[in-house]
Amino acid sequence: MIQAVNVTKRFEDILAVDHIHAEIKEGNVFGLIGTNGAGKSTFLRMVSGVLKPDEGEITVDGTKVFESVTAKKKFFYISDDAYYFSNASPEEMMQFYASVYPAFDRARFQKLLKGFDLDIRRKMNTFSKGMKKQVSILLGLCANTEYILCDETFDGLDPVMRQAVKSLFAEDMEERNLTPVIASHNLRELEDICDHVGLLHKGGILLSKELDDMKLNIHKVQCVLEEGMRAEDLMGLDTIKMEKRGRLYTLTVRGSRDEVESLMTGYHPVFYELIPLSLEEIFISETEVVGYDIKKLIF
Repeated sequence: MIQAVNVTKRFEDILAVDHIHAEIKEGNVFGLIGTNGAGKSTFLRMVSGVLKPDEGEITVDGTKVFESVTAKKKFFYISDDAYYFSNASPEEMMQFYASVYPAFDRARFQKLLKGFDLDIRRKMNTFSKGMKKQVSILLGLCANTEYILCDETFDGLDPVMRQAVKSLFAEDMEERNLTPVIASHNLRELEDICDHVGLLHKGGILLSKELDDMKLNIHKVQCVLEEGMRAEDLMGLDTIKMEKRGRLYTLTVRGSRDEVESLMTGYHPVFYELIPLSLEEIFISETEVVGYDIKKLIF
């Protein structure tokens, strides 16, 4: 498990990361959401041991990351702008990373390159941005580390490649308990893969919750009430947001599914149904409660 306690990082007069507390459990996908400049990249560099926090500490399985070579070998960090040696090919990068990570799977890397239609001997400087990202991801997966830290990893990948990468992550999570930590400014990219999501804003974590917990305790209800009834008459519902179009109400409410259904049934509406919320809708509701408009923070 990765733990960040009171982690702070400054660059001269810029406060990049502001007293962050975070806990990343093994075998889960941790999604770190935030706008450009929110501190995502700085945080990931500290987690991977590239940067040292000015305050606080980051540990993996109880060991401080920055001072420990052993701890750093548990991570593979994929930066937003991946660096490759001048004139290097995927084959040469494979040889380099195999010398750093003892468990590097050369055979799998070569097989995946063929599957992604990437030439192992072609110079990396002739690859497109998306192709370079693909090579970075394959190197990271084949390094067989316990954690893979991804900074805007899906940026530059087409939809087919994004799905292929997500499938590879899921496969490694199943087979060897890989823990991906994925930073992105796009909620939609993470919706179908994350177990836990943290919202980073101005260097601090504004919200950090298990996605299943959020989905289980917040619902969208569409209903048509009996003549003369209003949504305000639905006592007992913890309503966060209400919209009305004609007689159709759309309510965002807190509570378990059973609780909401029991309350709605008791009022004998003409019609009602519970609709799953998207990750975007959940975050909008959660952040509005604490006084923020996520549409201004993320989109």
